[in-house]
Amino acid sequence: MIAIIQYGAGNTGSVQNALNRLGVQSIITDDAATIKNAEKVILPGVGEASTAMQSLATTGLDKLIPTLRQPVLGICLGMQLLCNRSEEGDTTCLGVFDADVIKFPTGHIVPHMGWNNITDIKGELLLGANDADVYFVHSYYVPVCADTIATCNYILPFSAAMQKNNFYATQFHPEKSGGIGEQILNNFSAI
Repeated sequence: MIAIIQYGAGNTGSVQNALNRLGVQSIITDDAATIKNAEKVILPGVGEASTAMQSLATTGLDKLIPTLRQPVLGICLGMQLLCNRSEEGDTTCLGVFDADVIKFPTGHIVPHMGWNNITDIKGELLLGANDADVYFVHSYYVPVCADTIATCNYILPFSAAMQKNNFYATQFHPEKSGGIGEQILNNFSAI
């Protein structure tokens, strides 16, 4: 069973629908015991970093998430929340990835929205994703760093996916990325 963390930051339903299409059982929850005991955990997210962190703090999940030992997948805002800090609202985040989240430079079309290619792909999460186009919607990015397992270039190169120990993350939305997104969710469910 995969626990999809509910914290008021959107797209939990679309993530669950994608898992249902794959025949993967999941539950949407903010219950700490359910999350701690799940086989795997997904931290989805669409929204704003400071509000999302406040919501996680209200339920104590801000303390729980970094201690999880099962595979955890952060998606979009969920990936950003797994970093140290976000410029969005000058927000202290969960500190799993030793990286900060930065706003795209002004003078360009932001948010980065739509299909874009990911490159420099490595790791079990992204098996089969070579030269893939995936779906992005974001105004903030994580620079390429030691935990980067795929990159994308929009205005500048940034981390499209990350991994550190049992924590995996995608800046793009696998649940909205067609067949390659389904493959990535299948890969995660098989880890």
